[in-house]
Amino acid sequence: MTTHTRFALYYTAPGSELAQRGAAWLGWDIANGHSIAPTAGPSDAVATPRKYGFHGTLKPPFRLAPDKEPAALAVAAREIANSFAAFDIPALQVTTLGSFFALTAEPNAPLAALAAACVTRTDDFRAPPTDAELERRRARRLTAPQETLLAKWGYPYVLEAFRFHLTLTGRTEKAEREHVLNQAKAHFAPCLAAPHPINAITLCGEREDGQFEELEVLPLKG
Repeated sequence: MTTHTRFALYYTAPGSELAQRGAAWLGWDIANGHSIAPTAGPSDAVATPRKYGFHGTLKPPFRLAPDKEPAALAVAAREIANSFAAFDIPALQVTTLGSFFALTAEPNAPLAALAAACVTRTDDFRAPPTDAELERRRARRLTAPQETLLAKWGYPYVLEAFRFHLTLTGRTEKAEREHVLNQAKAHFAPCLAAPHPINAITLCGEREDGQFEELEVLPLKG
């Protein structure tokens, strides 16, 4: 039986061309938990996000509290999925967020509500962050509101600080950004324009080798 060191709730666009292209970009198929030959993503730039798989974060990765079981977390995640109707988000675009690239969409109220529910309604399952984890988060010079979110929820970019994105790269150097941008736009071009259905959330786990894999796809209502 596979042991998972952390868990997360993601949007993974299961079964879609977007998911297939995301896996090919990163060289990791999160749905099936194995490596694939990368066909587009620059290997040095995708090394950091590769372990997480192609995803948009809803509930950031967390260690399970000592008195909690993965099966109970799955039940709680299913309850969240069952309480939201499926909806669409607008077209995606390749965006620079600081020094890394991601696919982003315009702010969407149903998506923000879904992410907030994932954060708050599973928080009893989260073990408190370690001092090392807190130091790593604070190294980015958090604002006062972000520090408050970190203290309460274990992550500084949730709730009012949430911005949906599907990460494509780690930090990139200025000299390579135009090239990476052009690669990403070309690779994802066939599936950027149309609205994208948010019809499921995905419970994922981090294996002992550090790679995240899909544990269960949880359909939303309708």
